[in-house]
Formats: sequence, C-alpha cells, structure tokens
Amino acid sequence: MKKSIGLILALFISSLLTGQEAGMRKVPKQYSFETGYRRVTGTEFGNSSTNGYTVLFDYAWQLSGLNGTKASYISVPLSYTQMMPDSDTAASVRVIGYGWTVRHELRKHSDNWVPFLGYSLMLNNYSEAGTEGRIFGHQTGFTCGLNHYGSSRFVPYFQINYSMTNYPEWGIKGSRKYNFLEAKIGMRL
Repeated sequence: MKKSIGLILALFISSLLTGQEAGMRKVPKQYSFETGYRRVTGTEFGNSSTNGYTVLFDYAWQLSGLNGTKASYISVPLSYTQMMPDSDTAASVRVIGYGWTVRHELRKHSDNWVPFLGYSLMLNNYSEAGTEGRIFGHQTGFTCGLNHYGSSRFVPYFQINYSMTNYPEWGIKGSRKYNFLEAKIGMRL
C-alpha cells in the first residue's frame, strides 16, 4: 500500500513539473490610450450637461489568437470624463470609470485594417459641481472600431461606444439612467 501511494505521488509530482513546460508561453499584452467626445443620449438627472470629453488608459492581455488567428483581449480600463454645462444653470459633471473590457478582433493581424467588437462591464463614480457627494453606478458598454496594424509597434484605432449606466439609490424603486455615445481615437502599444 505504501509503495502504491509513493508511486502515485511520484507520478503526480513529475507530471506537475514537466507536464506544462512545453505549453507555457508568455501572453502578449497591450497598452492603450484613447481620447474622444461624449454625447449624453438620455438621462434621468436634472442636470443638462450633455457634451464633454473623455480619456481612458487600458491594460490588456491577449486571450486567443496566439497562433496567428483572430485575437481576443481582456482588459482593465481606467477612464475620466468631464461634461461641460449646456447652460448657466447647469453644473459640470465628472465621471470616473473602471472595470473589465473584452475585445474581439474580426480579422488576423496580418491584415492592415482589423475591425473589432467589444463590450465592457464597469463601475463608475458620478459627481456634479456644487453638489456634495458622489453616486456609484454600473455601466454596460458596447464598442465597434477599427485598428490599423502597420510596420510600427504603435497601432492607431478609432471606435464608437454606446453605454447604459444605472445609478441605484436608497429608498427609490428602480434606478436613475444615464446613456451616452462616444467617438474616440487612440493608440495601442
């Protein structure tokens, strides 16, 4: 009995040490920086700040396409948005966002122009100038865009985003809604 347990243990340990060596590879990463315009398409807040700019930094890991096929990425974005007041009675709005994004490229990198689709699940922090406190919300976003792979390590891209955000509050059934469109340009490394 002791011999069979020892044999099983030895086989298990040797498979752990050698079984994965041949398949281990460092996963490619991408760093992205993007900026663009945001337009609020629907809101249940009383404020009329509907136009602004947004910036985003993104750190991504490649999940598929390691053998030259279509690539997919998962990333951790961090964004900042500043909305300007539309009138003298409106207040500026700041939104900080963070979460997870998944991006699927629809062609191989060997093509110069590679379209992509993405979606995101993010948390964000909404605040208005002149109002004390902040509101936390959940954002679901959808993205379509186009990467340009050339001979450089830098990959410029353009994308359009549509996002829906819900801001729940204590004592209120349902939540406040905040929907927007974004047009952005960026650079990946």
